[in-house]
Amino acid sequence: MARYRGPVCRICRRLAEKLFLKGEKCYSPRCSFERRPYAPGQRSARRRKVSDRGLQLREKQKARASYGVLERQFRRYYREAVRRKGISGENILRMLEMRLDNVVYRLGFADSRNQARQMVRHGHLSVNGHKADIPSHVVKVNDDIGWTGRGMKSELFQVAKEQVASRPLPSWLSLDGESMTGRVLGTPMPEEIGAKFDPATIVEFYSR
Repeated sequence: MARYRGPVCRICRRLAEKLFLKGEKCYSPRCSFERRPYAPGQRSARRRKVSDRGLQLREKQKARASYGVLERQFRRYYREAVRRKGISGENILRMLEMRLDNVVYRLGFADSRNQARQMVRHGHLSVNGHKADIPSHVVKVNDDIGWTGRGMKSELFQVAKEQVASRPLPSWLSLDGESMTGRVLGTPMPEEIGAKFDPATIVEFYSR
């Protein structure tokens, strides 16, 4: 299945959860979810009861939409999470958080994960001094994330440098605002991620 390229605000409304997919717009009064907090399409006065399977599917779709991951790739994350030691749901969360596009977003270089994915694709970012253009690239502890020469010449670099100081930074990352480089200090803790979905429910969905 191809990547969804329609209005992302419809995704939040369909899943009944504000996923902050549009960056700054999600914090403004123009947010579609705030103005129309109901599912898109024709409205019905009759409420339908959602089954347990439907609730599990909704949580899985929230995770996929939040991180921009396709179904086949998400299944691979699940299988790897089950194979690893520890709690499978927390393993899924950590793997999603350690994606390069998410780390770029967490460092404050981009307004949203979608924008971060595009920046990586266009070759604006580097890992340990080497250009990295694969958004799903998994960063490791002590990896350095910076900008390529092409990235520094872009308008995105100037915007990020002006705004990066005002954005929250998780404890498992460090940032040098002068050189605009970040470092991975450790692995993220589930309670710090603030996920809009329940990873345990996702494990239940795939384990049936």
